[in-house]
This record gives sequence, C-alpha cells and structure tokens, in this order.
Amino acid sequence: MKKIAVFPGSFDPFTIGHEAIVRRAFGLFDEIIIAIGANALKQSYYSLETRETMIRLVFEDEPRIKVSHYKGLTVDYCKKLGASYLIRGLRTAADFEFERAIAQTNRVIRPGVESVFLLTAPEHSHINSTIVRDIIKSGGDASVFVPRVLDLGKFKGGN
Repeated sequence: MKKIAVFPGSFDPFTIGHEAIVRRAFGLFDEIIIAIGANALKQSYYSLETRETMIRLVFEDEPRIKVSHYKGLTVDYCKKLGASYLIRGLRTAADFEFERAIAQTNRVIRPGVESVFLLTAPEHSHINSTIVRDIIKSGGDASVFVPRVLDLGKFKGGN
C-alpha cells in the first residue's frame, strides 16, 4: 500500500524550515502532498497561486512531491486524497502541546489518519513564516530564511 502523507500549512512564505521537514520525510513516505490550507483567521501576504508556485519551484525535481490547496478540515482533505498520515514540524514545547491537541482531536474525527511529528533542526528552530513575512513586508532581506531557489524579488506579495 502506498504511504501518502499531507504536510499542511499556510506557507506564507515557505521557509527553509518547511523544506527541511519535507526532505527529512522523503524516507518515510512514498508521496508527500504539501497542502496549502485556507485559514479564515489569517490574512495572507502572498496569494495562493504565488505560494503554490514557490513550493513547486523548490521541489521541481522531486516527483514524489505534489502541491495543492484546500478548504475545510485537514483530516477530511486527507480522506479525500487517500492519505493516512499528517506531517507536522515541531520547533518548541509550545508547538508540541498545540499539535498534540490537534492530533488527538483529529484521531477522534478521522481515526485512519496518523499524525507524524518531526523535530525541527536546531538551526531552524527560530524560523517561522510570521517573522519571515514581517522581514519581507519591512523591506528587509529574508533570503537566508527561504529555500535558495526562491528569489523573493520575483514574487509579488501584499494581498
């Protein structure tokens, strides 16, 4: 049976921390779907199309990676795709507590979907999209925090 995992997030923008989690998950899954979720509580800086383009560029030579987007519950999206796993990166103890609660709730809603937690590499533990986005919005150089293939100057933000 094919092991399909979904790595959900807003990815606004996609960071080197996200990239590292996906690359580490390659050995665990046959296919990884990086799924951009619509979050009504967040105002995106980059459009959905721009975020999809960014992620596709990062993994353009990796056929096991798919990029998509969805609305609604992540576990319902997993069921729709036939994915049995959710990948989540953990930076801090606070991340663990938050993700644990979500994972336990997801198991009640959709028992066939297992959450897999990967610890963020220490050199990436301080990176999060909100901080990177603030650097970009303020005109700073965020290139050290995003995958090398992404030239942020080519992507228009501010939606």
